[in-house]
Amino acid sequence: MESKLFFICGSALRGQPDHQNLQSAKFIKEAVTLPKYRMHAVEKDWHPGVYEVEEGGIAIAGEVYELTAEQYDYLLSTEPPNLYAGKVVLSDGEEVTAMLYPRELAEQYQWPDVSNFGGWAAYKKSKQ
Repeated sequence: MESKLFFICGSALRGQPDHQNLQSAKFIKEAVTLPKYRMHAVEKDWHPGVYEVEEGGIAIAGEVYELTAEQYDYLLSTEPPNLYAGKVVLSDGEEVTAMLYPRELAEQYQWPDVSNFGGWAAYKKSKQ
């Protein structure tokens, strides 16, 4: 793998506490997903838990970065438990990799659904 486009929508966004986990990854663009996802505040607001739904989804705001293989491996090593790399579809139809969270766990632990904020940065700002 030479490089990979990666959608960031949580604590590694610009201005968020884990942005340094991207190391010197190249910022490509701000982006929004298609409205087919839900977002929960997992582990007492530690990070978002995003999963795809058939209906009732929202568009999630985020950023796309180009990661080298080393940056990708490092980023994955810093992610919290239960997150996994999967695909999301951006509003322009482009598929990119992102960190997803099992819907079953979000429901089992009753993590708060924060989808109505449209993105993690907006949700975190509302908590200040």
